[in-house]
Amino acid sequence: MNGASAASERVLLTGATGYVGGRLLHALEAGGRPVRCLARRPDHLRPRVGAATEVVAGDVTDARSLAPALEGVGAAYYLVHSMAATDDYAERDRQAAAVFAGAARAAGVRRIVYLGGLGRGVDLSEHLASRQEVGRILRDSGVPTLELRASIVIGSGSLSFEMIRALVEKLPVMVTPRWVGVPTQPIAIEDVIAYLLKALDLRQAGSAVFEIGGADRVSYADIMHEYARQRGLRRWMIPVPLLTPKLSSLWLGLVTPIYARVGRQLIESLRNPTVVHDDAAQRAFAVRPRGFREAIARALVNEDHDVAETRWSDALSSGSTDPQWGGVRFGSRLVDSRAVTVPVPPAAAFAPVRRIGGDTGWYFGNWLWRLRGFLDLRVGGVGVRRGRRDPEHVIPGDALDFWRVEAIEPDRLLRLQAEMKLPGRAWLQFEVEPAPGGARLRQTAIFDPVGLLGLAYWYGLWPAHAVVFRGMLRGVAAAARGAAPAP
Repeated sequence: MNGASAASERVLLTGATGYVGGRLLHALEAGGRPVRCLARRPDHLRPRVGAATEVVAGDVTDARSLAPALEGVGAAYYLVHSMAATDDYAERDRQAAAVFAGAARAAGVRRIVYLGGLGRGVDLSEHLASRQEVGRILRDSGVPTLELRASIVIGSGSLSFEMIRALVEKLPVMVTPRWVGVPTQPIAIEDVIAYLLKALDLRQAGSAVFEIGGADRVSYADIMHEYARQRGLRRWMIPVPLLTPKLSSLWLGLVTPIYARVGRQLIESLRNPTVVHDDAAQRAFAVRPRGFREAIARALVNEDHDVAETRWSDALSSGSTDPQWGGVRFGSRLVDSRAVTVPVPPAAAFAPVRRIGGDTGWYFGNWLWRLRGFLDLRVGGVGVRRGRRDPEHVIPGDALDFWRVEAIEPDRLLRLQAEMKLPGRAWLQFEVEPAPGGARLRQTAIFDPVGLLGLAYWYGLWPAHAVVFRGMLRGVAAAARGAAPAP
């Protein structure tokens, strides 16, 4: 495929609402590629795409909807998988691949790029066998297809990575089955995206299968130990050879119920080694994947960035000031976010926020804050004795009682990071935005618990925190109303 023509042709992206597809979409847009996204619910996707990106309604199982979606498309990404939908996902995937491949052939698509599963042998799990069968159906269609086969993907939000995180964070002692010793070649999500991007321009005649993996061959136990090390956790693993993948998948459903349906299928796949046997990808692509330690570190750093950039008015429902008990999860974070509308301009709503702490106090239960500071001093923390540098204004890096200013945007945002002694990391964030009748004031407490002690801290103190957070928001709102200039 000619590089110049490939860069200007329209690309169809399926699976844009998924983990890999969503990241690939942003990379394609950043590279200036003309992109068209296929979505069953276009209204859900449109707010997430760039102005130049098309979103069309369609379904990979409906040939009639695919014809207009594929019109004028030079290359198409096939990143859909129905494993989480039904128990007969393998048959659904076969049908969907056949329909999509036939429509792509009829539309004259020059290349399909597909991300499948790494693994070899006749005893593949149903999950891996299904992923590879989809690749075969696409290749047999007559449309040149590049199939990239990957092992576990490491990145914040990846199902495999989130399962490992849940196990390590929740279980100080793990009874481990044989599959934790199975070799794998984990790959960072950034490297997966790099391969997918370069697959569009790769000079390759016809179809091909490329095995892609990171720089290291390790076991699942190695990945869990490294994650624990980077999180500052001590974990013990007790091998129990009789614990089969089937039994351990049922156990996983108890420990990580949010991933139970899909997780069971993945766990049953872990009996298969997923390592690269053919180095064709290294020879064909200018991608040099990173090792698993760096991949884990980047996942944790990127998660920090994602949380910092989140607008909680978008991420959470802003229609209620009463969050659910215990807050909500956002990645590894536990989040308590509540909002109120005040009948004052945004600048007036933000004024008490920028004065918070020090002599001004925390607008509710100041004696509780002083008690927390005293307890912090007793365990070697900084307490609240530092106060604040200036009573009216703060800048990033300022100490503010036992917090430190991480970010400030005038009249819009203040984010504080806790420096008290905690079994985890904590942030307190205030956001102000215009709203009908005044300004919307949102207060968000974010906690990244480390291990069981961190979870026990959050949930054990939740009743007290809920009272303090609720009272503090009311106090800030009252200060904003009281300080607002007369009309």
